[in-house]
Amino acid sequence: MGTTSFLTRAQRLLRIRNQLVRECLAEVLATFVMMTITLASAAQKIAFFETKGNLITSYLGGALGVMAGIYTAGGISGAHMNPAFSLAMCLIEQFPWWKFPIFVVVQILGSFISAGAVYILYYDAIWHHSNGTLTVTGPQETASIFATYPADFVSIGNGFLDQVIGTGVLIIVVMGIMDPRNKPVPKGLEPVVVALLVLSIECSMGANCGCPLNPARDIGPRLFTYLAGWGPEVFRWVEGRGARWG
Repeated sequence: MGTTSFLTRAQRLLRIRNQLVRECLAEVLATFVMMTITLASAAQKIAFFETKGNLITSYLGGALGVMAGIYTAGGISGAHMNPAFSLAMCLIEQFPWWKFPIFVVVQILGSFISAGAVYILYYDAIWHHSNGTLTVTGPQETASIFATYPADFVSIGNGFLDQVIGTGVLIIVVMGIMDPRNKPVPKGLEPVVVALLVLSIECSMGANCGCPLNPARDIGPRLFTYLAGWGPEVFRWVEGRGARWG
């Protein structure tokens, strides 16, 4: 009885009534869940495979991470988890413009926190693989666990176009899934269908830049690597720096 009473009082004290705060916390949590699964799946290639060849691990992790994120907070914030999606929702007047910069910040924050969590989770594996030096290039690099980098043949222009097309396909199909006048997806299975969409885009368009499809997915972890010791090179585009894995 005493325990129940204590839990009830704690719930009342911790209950957040402000709708914007609730949505922001939900968006941070959804992005954190999505990104932790995504980045951890990339880190496993260092921890267990010691190779950059097993791309399907990252692709599956990214797709399943999106699904988990939508199920985590889709009913509260909409689980945008992506500034490009938030922008699209604003353009079709399904999301207020004044919330857009707020959601962008919290999405980047969620990605940044998830990068820190994965760094801690695979700390020993990262330092073992890198031989004690955190680098962005070379056979012992580990920066591409966290952010995506271009393959050695990709120019800036081609990389930009790659992301415009990939993100455009993602947004167009998601909008189609959301449209009640379109062919409906069984209720409750929307996150599964979106995950399959993400997986299909990654498998077909991931060769150039790792297929981030999401500014927050890349900016937050890239900021983390900059602060954690990889240095300013994480923000430099160097053609021919070596093939990457997303």
